[in-house]
Amino acid sequence: MVKKLIGFLVSFAIVIALAIDGYLLFFKKESSQSLANSTSSSAQAETSDNQTASSNSTVSQSSSVGNGSGYKDGTYTGEVGTMKWGDVQVKVTINNNKITQVQTIQYPTDNPHDQEINSNVLPTYENEAVTSNSAKIQSVSGATETWKGFKESLQSALNKAES
Repeated sequence: MVKKLIGFLVSFAIVIALAIDGYLLFFKKESSQSLANSTSSSAQAETSDNQTASSNSTVSQSSSVGNGSGYKDGTYTGEVGTMKWGDVQVKVTINNNKITQVQTIQYPTDNPHDQEINSNVLPTYENEAVTSNSAKIQSVSGATETWKGFKESLQSALNKAES
């Protein structure tokens, strides 16, 4: 009788754990993404408000700033992003207030491991920056240090494009 009760309780605990895991997997993911989007929207709105206060902007200009654009056309080289394994530096091309190209001009290549990681992740980071039209890019697992340096240099270049 005790063995049956223990077996039932263990089975019940497993079912509850699976239900919670399923909930977190399918429903929490969406709510965390919507939270991230709302946080991003409020940060962009704050940027838009600051721009409107500092200059006499039209409605279309402030809405383009809210979308992460509002950059001056040209090519801008970011400051060197220093990281644990070496330095990263990017060059950004802006056309029609949008990032059209991001090129990594300096990155660690000291050893085969660095070369392998950077050859795989830098094109991903470059494409994501163009797609997002900002420095808000996701890190790739195993390349967090490269991401930090890349993002730092990219933000520096975008800051130059905004001024």
